Amino acid sequence: MTDPQVICMGEMLFDRLSNQLGKPLETVKSWTDYPGGAPANTACGLVKLGISTAFIGCIGEDESGDQLVELLTKIGVNITGVQRHSSAPTRIVYVVRDEKGDRSFAGFGDRKTTEFADTYLQSEQLPEDLFKTAQFLVLGTLELAYKDSKNAILKAVELAKNYNVKLFIDINWRPMFWQDPDQAIELILNFVQNADFLKLTDEEAELLFNTINPEAIAQQLQIQGVFVTAGERGCSYYLAGNYGKIPAFPVNVTDTTGAGDGFTAGIINQFCKLGIESINHAKIAEEIVRFASAVGALTTTKPGAISAQPTLTEVETFLDKFL
Repeated sequence: MTDPQVICMGEMLFDRLSNQLGKPLETVKSWTDYPGGAPANTACGLVKLGISTAFIGCIGEDESGDQLVELLTKIGVNITGVQRHSSAPTRIVYVVRDEKGDRSFAGFGDRKTTEFADTYLQSEQLPEDLFKTAQFLVLGTLELAYKDSKNAILKAVELAKNYNVKLFIDINWRPMFWQDPDQAIELILNFVQNADFLKLTDEEAELLFNTINPEAIAQQLQIQGVFVTAGERGCSYYLAGNYGKIPAFPVNVTDTTGAGDGFTAGIINQFCKLGIESINHAKIAEEIVRFASAVGALTTTKPGAISAQPTLTEVETFLDKFL
């Protein structure tokens, strides 16, 4: 197995999606489970695009957990960093959808957010060898909400710095994962000081930085790149002094689950292929974001996050239509 170029770290779970659009949680009659969790989605998306990637996270020793590990293995994600918890269950997130198919999170059933396996990720079990050869570490912020997983995340950031691994942070703000959402904001703002690249939605940008201008955010944090995504309104970006806006591609949307994680996979795929110094060229910077937007758009055309992700050939064929 080749040494992974990218490490994605954090939660892997099942999104339990409502089968009835426009119905509130209480009246939903049936659900379908889709594997998800932003870092796991990104890891799978990268492998499908041809980039060797490892996933680090903690999953329950239960049937759901077995299914997730089997899926990672089948796709070809390196799982040396996957930990299993003997008693805490694999996380399941209930997701309801409006008439248009847009999702909103509706809790964790009858469990507290602190009870799931992903919160127990152990810092001393992180495989340091992965960091010696990786170019990028991709992290969200959800696992900062729990003591053990937070320690593991901070240890990973330390390892990344030691081995000169670039840090890509996707905010992925989900208040329901936090026991104290107000305290979360401060913690996240401190955490993103470590980033080399930051991806966030326009709502997250507004919440954390009071602006949706990626250049202003990049200057505030003094980092190389910021991507502000706005779903069907496209994406604005700042990359090494190059600033631009890419409109969303017109596609028939089935399910928006994992579109942002597909976008992240697209960006990092291009960074790995073209080399990080390529972002200094305005034209290439724009093409990188176009490629990532295409990955995100294609991910919305089928249900589920991982099952909907495109291959490299599919992305290239899709982009050829818009030349």
